[in-house]
Amino acid sequence: MVCDLLPFLVLPLYASAEKLDWSIVEAAQESGRQLVQHVPAWHSAAGHAGLAAGFILVLIPATGQFVIPDLLGGGKTVLLGNLIQQQFLQSRDWPFGAAIAFITMGCPWRAYGFTRD
Repeated sequence: MVCDLLPFLVLPLYASAEKLDWSIVEAAQESGRQLVQHVPAWHSAAGHAGLAAGFILVLIPATGQFVIPDLLGGGKTVLLGNLIQQQFLQSRDWPFGAAIAFITMGCPWRAYGFTRD
Protein backbone atom coordinates (compact mmCIF):
# COMPACT_ATOMS: atom_id res chain seq x y z
CA MET A 1 0.00 0.00 0.00
CA VAL A 2 2.93 2.34 0.66
CA CYS A 3 4.31 1.71 -2.81
CA ASP A 4 0.92 2.41 -4.34
CA LEU A 5 0.16 5.65 -2.53
CA LEU A 6 3.61 7.20 -2.00
CA PRO A 7 3.61 9.00 -5.39
CA PHE A 8 0.33 10.69 -4.43
CA LEU A 9 2.18 12.31 -1.51
CA VAL A 10 5.49 13.03 -3.22
CA LEU A 11 4.12 14.69 -6.35
CA PRO A 12 2.12 17.46 -4.59
CA LEU A 13 5.11 18.13 -2.33
CA TYR A 14 7.37 18.40 -5.37
CA ALA A 15 4.92 20.70 -7.14
CA SER A 16 4.76 23.03 -4.13
CA ALA A 17 8.56 22.98 -3.72
CA GLU A 18 9.00 23.79 -7.40
CA LYS A 19 7.01 27.03 -6.98
CA LEU A 20 9.23 28.34 -4.16
CA ASP A 21 10.90 31.71 -4.71
CA TRP A 22 14.65 31.09 -4.55
CA SER A 23 15.45 34.82 -4.53
CA ILE A 24 14.49 34.78 -0.82
CA VAL A 25 17.17 32.16 -0.17
CA GLU A 26 19.76 34.15 -2.09
CA ALA A 27 18.90 37.33 -0.19
CA ALA A 28 19.17 35.53 3.14
CA GLN A 29 22.55 34.07 2.18
CA GLU A 30 23.83 37.50 1.16
CA SER A 31 22.78 38.89 4.54
CA GLY A 32 24.97 36.31 6.26
CA ARG A 33 22.39 33.80 7.49
CA GLN A 34 23.09 30.11 7.22
CA LEU A 35 20.95 28.01 4.90
CA VAL A 36 19.87 25.76 7.79
CA GLN A 37 18.49 28.74 9.73
CA HIS A 38 15.93 30.06 7.26
CA VAL A 39 15.03 27.27 4.80
CA PRO A 40 12.92 25.10 7.18
CA ALA A 41 10.59 27.95 8.18
CA TRP A 42 10.39 29.30 4.65
CA HIS A 43 9.76 25.87 3.08
CA SER A 44 7.22 24.78 5.70
CA ALA A 45 5.13 27.88 5.10
CA ALA A 46 5.22 27.47 1.34
CA GLY A 47 4.92 23.67 1.28
CA HIS A 48 1.92 23.56 3.60
CA ALA A 49 -0.57 23.35 0.73
CA GLY A 50 1.38 20.54 -0.95
CA LEU A 51 1.50 18.55 2.26
CA ALA A 52 -2.24 18.96 2.83
CA ALA A 53 -3.01 17.97 -0.78
CA GLY A 54 -0.78 14.92 -0.46
CA PHE A 55 -2.47 13.98 2.80
CA ILE A 56 -5.89 14.14 1.18
CA LEU A 57 -4.76 12.22 -1.91
CA VAL A 58 -3.30 9.42 0.23
CA LEU A 59 -5.94 9.14 2.96
CA ILE A 60 -9.00 8.81 0.74
CA PRO A 61 -7.72 5.85 -1.35
CA ALA A 62 -6.15 4.24 1.73
CA THR A 63 -9.51 4.03 3.47
CA GLY A 64 -11.03 2.32 0.44
CA GLN A 65 -8.42 -0.41 0.21
CA PHE A 66 -10.15 -2.81 2.55
CA VAL A 67 -10.97 -5.33 -0.19
CA ILE A 68 -7.35 -6.01 -1.15
CA PRO A 69 -6.29 -7.73 2.12
CA ASP A 70 -9.45 -9.85 2.03
CA LEU A 71 -8.70 -11.02 -1.51
CA LEU A 72 -4.95 -11.53 -1.17
CA GLY A 73 -4.15 -12.35 2.43
CA GLY A 74 -7.35 -13.71 3.86
CA GLY A 75 -8.09 -10.61 5.93
CA LYS A 76 -5.30 -11.11 8.52
CA THR A 77 -4.28 -7.46 8.39
CA VAL A 78 -6.69 -4.92 9.84
CA LEU A 79 -6.88 -1.67 7.90
CA LEU A 80 -9.11 1.29 8.62
CA GLY A 81 -11.65 0.31 5.98
CA ASN A 82 -11.71 -3.26 7.34
CA LEU A 83 -12.32 -1.95 10.85
CA ILE A 84 -15.28 0.17 9.77
CA GLN A 85 -16.73 -2.73 7.79
CA GLN A 86 -16.35 -5.09 10.77
CA GLN A 87 -18.04 -2.64 13.13
CA PHE A 88 -21.08 -2.35 10.89
CA LEU A 89 -21.47 -5.92 9.63
CA GLN A 90 -19.93 -8.38 12.08
CA SER A 91 -19.94 -6.63 15.45
CA ARG A 92 -23.18 -4.70 14.87
CA ASP A 93 -21.68 -1.78 16.79
CA TRP A 94 -23.08 0.95 14.56
CA PRO A 95 -22.30 3.93 16.85
CA PHE A 96 -18.59 3.05 17.04
CA GLY A 97 -18.42 2.36 13.30
CA ALA A 98 -20.12 5.67 12.59
CA ALA A 99 -17.69 7.47 14.92
CA ILE A 100 -14.68 5.97 13.16
CA ALA A 101 -16.13 6.85 9.74
CA PHE A 102 -16.93 10.41 10.85
CA ILE A 103 -13.42 10.98 12.22
CA THR A 104 -11.94 9.52 9.05
CA MET A 105 -14.02 11.87 6.92
CA GLY A 106 -13.06 14.82 9.12
CA CYS A 107 -9.32 14.43 8.49
CA PRO A 108 -9.40 15.39 4.77
CA TRP A 109 -11.85 18.20 5.50
CA ARG A 110 -9.46 19.61 8.07
CA ALA A 111 -6.51 19.29 5.69
CA TYR A 112 -8.56 21.05 3.01
CA GLY A 113 -9.26 23.84 5.48
CA PHE A 114 -5.51 24.36 5.93
CA THR A 115 -5.08 24.88 2.19
CA ARG A 116 -7.69 27.65 2.10
CA ASP A 117 -5.63 30.01 4.31
